[in-house]
Amino acid sequence: MSRTRTERLVNLVICLLSTRRFLTAAQIALTVPGYEHDPSDPRDHEAFQRKFERDKAELRELGVPLETGTASIFDQEPGYRIAQREYALPDILLEPDEAAAVGIAARLWQHAGLAAAASSGLAKLRAAGVEVDPQATLGVEPVVTVDPSFGPLTSAARERRAVTFKYRVPEVDEPSTRRLEPWGVVCWRGRWYVVGHDRDRAATRCFRLSRIVGEVKATGRPGAFEPPVGADLISHVARSSGPIARNGRATVTVRPGRAAGLRRMAAEVTPGPDGDRLTISYGDVDWLASRIAGYGPDARADGPPELRDAVIQHLKEMIARHETPAVPA
Repeated sequence: MSRTRTERLVNLVICLLSTRRFLTAAQIALTVPGYEHDPSDPRDHEAFQRKFERDKAELRELGVPLETGTASIFDQEPGYRIAQREYALPDILLEPDEAAAVGIAARLWQHAGLAAAASSGLAKLRAAGVEVDPQATLGVEPVVTVDPSFGPLTSAARERRAVTFKYRVPEVDEPSTRRLEPWGVVCWRGRWYVVGHDRDRAATRCFRLSRIVGEVKATGRPGAFEPPVGADLISHVARSSGPIARNGRATVTVRPGRAAGLRRMAAEVTPGPDGDRLTISYGDVDWLASRIAGYGPDARADGPPELRDAVIQHLKEMIARHETPAVPA
């Protein structure tokens, strides 16, 4: 999902959570950033309707309880709202490191401009005479984890600059150099991908950010290419990824009372002398390894060997990223 669409969906959720009234599509278009259009222009209005239908379908697929109805029997046009009683989550107990991560993500949200856009949308609702509940969206907290290459790739896609990077695939030991014209970065099934034109293969390709080794380097001048109009990056990633079969079975030992995220993934938990032994089914060894590595000394991958090797590789890369070069005396 592109950043622009993500921001639009987040603001749509905030808008619909902030009032108990049903809002019509016209009211939403005037309120939510990203839906601006000229209603008197048939083509522009039709483009808005297609975008809005896609976004409604996306929210429902994500499990957001989007309701359709009218505020009065005299209303001619149906409206939309989110049922707060169904959307609210029960109390969630977070470990200190998890709570810190949520705080960082919230700050990332603010710095990314989402908070300002959301506040602007709510101000428009109030100006239109729609009652807004300021407490309705307190539970909307983004949890964002990105790879080191996320920033350079999104910047290159925005500036229309080509990039080069080293890329590792599971069946090959040594990473290879790729030259790409990035069209955008999207999230699919909890993983980040960059999609663009592969200059060496003269074809559209997608690359998982977690498999990029080292730095992403921008080359050439800005504005060097134009992405195809209307390119559906998510669909391309979905076609390239295919279904994920969770045939792997991992054994992970975690310290007592730690690594709540891994515990939630476990099919079995067996207490042991040096910690709790978790059995986790997985389909992507690299994805699971990155999660285990994130818990540092609180989690240890016991098997299979491919998982242990992947965790070790992730830890080496983390050390390399955070090492500071020695200063000569």
